[in-house]
Amino acid sequence: MKISREDVLHVAELAHLELSEGEVQSIQRELDSILTYMEKLGELETSQVEPLAQVLFDAPAQDKPGEEIALREDVAVACALTGEVLAGAPDPSPPYFRVPKVIDR
Repeated sequence: MKISREDVLHVAELAHLELSEGEVQSIQRELDSILTYMEKLGELETSQVEPLAQVLFDAPAQDKPGEEIALREDVAVACALTGEVLAGAPDPSPPYFRVPKVIDR
């Protein structure tokens, strides 16, 4: 796959990056190399490979053979550092603080 200079410049603009001409050429080569490798991976025969839904489930613990990895329950908890974070913010309005706009350009 060939990545064009315009493709690199478009992605750089979306990411708000200013690139030198040398960086544009380097990134163009690197992205082209990555996508070429991905095309090679797409040629592999995988019809007999079972899909993985979750890599961790039913995986044995590395340090304790025969035991499964115990995953903790996902529970939301309040942050104990909110006051400290807001104390360092330039424009706090608890429990939030304002930041400069980055969307408009």
